[in-house]
Amino acid sequence: MTYSTAAFEGDYQGETAIWLRAGSYEAAVLPNVGANLIALRDITKGYRFLHEPTAEEFEGFKAAPVIHGIPILFPPNRYEDGKLPWNGKVYELPVNEEATGNHIHGFVHYIPWAVEAYSADAEASRVTLALRVRKGHSVYEHLPHDFTIRLIYTLSSLGLHQQVTVHNEGKDEMPCLLAFHTAINAPFADNATAADYRFRLTIGQRWELSERMLPTGNHQALTDEEAKMKGEGLSPFWAPMDNHYTAQAQNGSNRMELTDAKNNIKLIYDTGTAFKMWMIWNNNATEGFFCPEPQLNLVNAPSVALPAEQTGLVSLKPGEVWEASSRLYAVELA
Repeated sequence: MTYSTAAFEGDYQGETAIWLRAGSYEAAVLPNVGANLIALRDITKGYRFLHEPTAEEFEGFKAAPVIHGIPILFPPNRYEDGKLPWNGKVYELPVNEEATGNHIHGFVHYIPWAVEAYSADAEASRVTLALRVRKGHSVYEHLPHDFTIRLIYTLSSLGLHQQVTVHNEGKDEMPCLLAFHTAINAPFADNATAADYRFRLTIGQRWELSERMLPTGNHQALTDEEAKMKGEGLSPFWAPMDNHYTAQAQNGSNRMELTDAKNNIKLIYDTGTAFKMWMIWNNNATEGFFCPEPQLNLVNAPSVALPAEQTGLVSLKPGEVWEASSRLYAVELA
């Protein structure tokens, strides 16, 4: 079998997409919808690993692109009363979650990004996308710093590799708060059901959340089922989850593993160790997809009275770069 690669501009449900192909894998990213990596598929076996919008869902997805593909959140998750205190200043974020009175999910996942380049060679295909924030940009209104977020997606026989960098190009120190609201299909195979799937997640401690879904700064004891999440595994839909945990690396990595027992295949989402927290959400235990979300920082981190080492709050001085890499790939089981 000849191994082939390709990278090209094409169409995804009427939206401009950059398509990547490498062997049996294909992926699509939507530059004008927050650089969302909307599809990752094994076209030989018919697997769709990411939760993609249907034709009927697509307009709603573009208006609120959070539960499909891999949205990037900056800043991620919730901020109390829309306030983000930082270095003696208080940044005002719009209160866009009426139920809690908080800001949620930041400003970069629904706006256009620039495509810097895409290419393919004998080994892989890749695309680079960038969001440059300067005065006059919509993000600058809320986070007044000069910076660039850059995403590089590479597709190869090793699956999908993601590199993200945040470069402070201004004259002031800036907060770096970032996550991915990754939406994973369960089942991802047409011939399987959700009952065929078990997952593991490298969690540590569970954060106690208030009625407003904000951390109190305290931890809660893991239930027996939560302990299984980091041990032998269990169904992604064992109970409704909108839970927040510290990340605790196993065997040198933070990862989610989703095993399809019917097809003897395991999907691995290795997020590296730069992300210090996990959010996990499963749409009120509704079978079909769930979101294991690697998160750099604790929810509402700047307002939690704990050291930055515990909240994952990263500060970038002028010229500094924060970087992380993740990989999403499937392996056949014996």
